[in-house]
Amino acid sequence: MPPTHTLQQNEPPAPAEAVAPLMRGIAVLRRLTDEGGTMSPSAIERATGLARSTVDRITATLARMEYVRLDGRDVTLAPHLMELGNAYLSALRLPSLLGGRADALADELDESVSLAVGDGDGIRFIHQATRRRAMSLSFRIGDLLPAERTAPGPLLAAGWDEREWQRWREQRATDPDGLAFPAVPRRPPTDEKEFAARAGRAGRDGWALDDQLIEPGLVALAAPVRFPAGDVACLVSVVSHTSRHTAASLRDTLLPRVLAAAAAMEQDLRQATPAVTPDSPTALASWTGASKQELGREFNESLARGLTVLAAFGEGRSVLTLTDTARATGLARATARRALITLEHLGYVTVRGRDHRLTPRVLALGYPPLSRATLPQIAQPHLAALTGQVRDSASLAVLVGDDVQYTGRVATQRIMNVNITVGTRFPAHATSMGRVLLAALPPAERERLLARTQPKALTPYTVTRPDELRAGLERVRAQGYALVDEELEVGLRSVAVPVHDRRGTVVAAVNVAMHSSSRTLEDCVTDVLPRLRTTAGRIEADLHITERYVRVPAT
Repeated sequence: MPPTHTLQQNEPPAPAEAVAPLMRGIAVLRRLTDEGGTMSPSAIERATGLARSTVDRITATLARMEYVRLDGRDVTLAPHLMELGNAYLSALRLPSLLGGRADALADELDESVSLAVGDGDGIRFIHQATRRRAMSLSFRIGDLLPAERTAPGPLLAAGWDEREWQRWREQRATDPDGLAFPAVPRRPPTDEKEFAARAGRAGRDGWALDDQLIEPGLVALAAPVRFPAGDVACLVSVVSHTSRHTAASLRDTLLPRVLAAAAAMEQDLRQATPAVTPDSPTALASWTGASKQELGREFNESLARGLTVLAAFGEGRSVLTLTDTARATGLARATARRALITLEHLGYVTVRGRDHRLTPRVLALGYPPLSRATLPQIAQPHLAALTGQVRDSASLAVLVGDDVQYTGRVATQRIMNVNITVGTRFPAHATSMGRVLLAALPPAERERLLARTQPKALTPYTVTRPDELRAGLERVRAQGYALVDEELEVGLRSVAVPVHDRRGTVVAAVNVAMHSSSRTLEDCVTDVLPRLRTTAGRIEADLHITERYVRVPAT
């Protein structure tokens, strides 16, 4: 693969005040993103042209920020990195204001619906409501698509001036293979006259079609959503497959409903109350000095400080001055200024007068691969760390009817082991994770489930009496954990705690299972339970960041 900087050959040279470590760190994050989220250090070295020692310092710094994990020989993007993209989406507000409309339209049409914004000569997705099918849409929040190969693109190009058209020509001339758009299959460059004609029609009609320009078999229909002042806020698009619609039938069948949804979104924007400015964060970058003292040369403080500037933006803080940025981050004005200059040069910040805003390009920093994470994927590294600490197997499970189903698991390496695999189901009443999940149900729902369930005795110790089981679930609910001893299988003991989503709802449970001879019941509570709770907290922290603008599947 060519070095990252070759994807932007037409960019001007970096200004003298630019922070070189920040530029190099962002190049590494971009390459990791384009490669799906995981690379070896040697692969990063080859792809970016950076020295191995520089790559090691960058990845060590990003790991300290919890933006990547160092998994043996690989560097893997971590959910905490999504805080940067979340800062942009929060400042933009459009996903929060319009995402519900897009989801409702997807349900109504039974087709995938997206919201996108312009980003230079492309369009970038800010919301996705996809349908689960054998052939489903694979685009992700943050993916960048060439404007000329999409339905939203002509609607944006209809408003371009000559300077913007010239930028499009220059980019296509310097990147004829489309390397700047790794999310789409390569194809020969689009003829300018053809694209200009589509843009003209889109401007006149107020909607646009994509007839298999992205990929054979995909068709799309898009309409603009405008701010009250008339500028395009975003574009709503419906994507289907030619097995369901031709481009013409997509237009004839769905255009009225897409235009109606766009009009409803515009009404939402007119009625939206101004964002409440929260108490500004202070000293976000104060931790970097201590990390530098602890790690020495392995920690690149300039990179950490620069990335922290991006996290200073958010809802009610969509525009920051230099003074605002310095106050929010705790950085000296000169340091904050150099970081903003660098981010502007790289296209992550725009400047108008004294005001700075984030651009959609911030979503290119890890958001596309991380936005597709499932709860088991989020939990897996934390389960592995827990297993390494307690030397017993750790698992994740969800409630399916009156069973628990294992969705994640890391087994310990022992001669005598608990032999359970992902997908295994057990009666919930006889397991620690099942008890946690049953206890978390609303009382009426829990009663209905218990009323239709006939608990079976799997061992001489299984609790089966309804009154005893109800009392046990109340204790679990009150104490926040379940300890089950030999009720599923003689010799098997386990302790479990819940995992909560952003709304506080219990969506899963994690446990540690062991042979009853390895630990006493007291040891489970005093030794294992605190580590288990810490692990659940770490899973929840990653889950809460991930699901802020993304639906995270539980399985």
